Amino acid sequence: MIYSIATVCLSGTLRQKIEAIAKAGFRGIEIFENDLITHNGSVHEIRSMLDDHGLEVVTYQPFRDFEGLPAPYRQKAFDRAERKFDLMEQLGTDLLMVCSSVSPHALGGIQRAADDFHELGERASTRNMRVAYEALGWGKYVYDYRDSWEIVRRANHENVGLCSIHFISSLAKPNSTPCSTFPVTESSSCKLPMHQAFRWII
Repeated sequence: MIYSIATVCLSGTLRQKIEAIAKAGFRGIEIFENDLITHNGSVHEIRSMLDDHGLEVVTYQPFRDFEGLPAPYRQKAFDRAERKFDLMEQLGTDLLMVCSSVSPHALGGIQRAADDFHELGERASTRNMRVAYEALGWGKYVYDYRDSWEIVRRANHENVGLCSIHFISSLAKPNSTPCSTFPVTESSSCKLPMHQAFRWII
């Protein structure tokens, strides 16, 4: 197990965060997209800093507003995903964290989202990458961890798993009712049973 921390948890510049994370004894780092965007330097420079400090990029996060989109937004979302995969190759990580959509264009439906994640898993697998899905407590349709698990279960792809960051907040949402009701158990029809999905918890 590699202990890691997300850059979003610290203040300062990305360089200062990397130095602090390494000094604290972490071996892993989770790169938050805003830290990368606001960094005054290239991705190659960031990779060099990480290597110099002995840090492994555990995940790149978050990929927003992906699932449940109608055309033409759906194709644009997959195009964005491919660019994220390109960036991840430069950073040296194989795990992309996807948070549930808050897009005004998003449509509901567990199966619709599952189909999107199956295709994303297919694309990720061709590049030896994985995808972890989290239910944001304020997601437009998916804000309950049980729904995120059902989407992953139906996606039925070994490169698609779960992320648990917002499990508590999603349970605490007032008067919340999940989009689906189901037992949280392993499924013989699912290539990614619960105990495998949870090994990706960030």
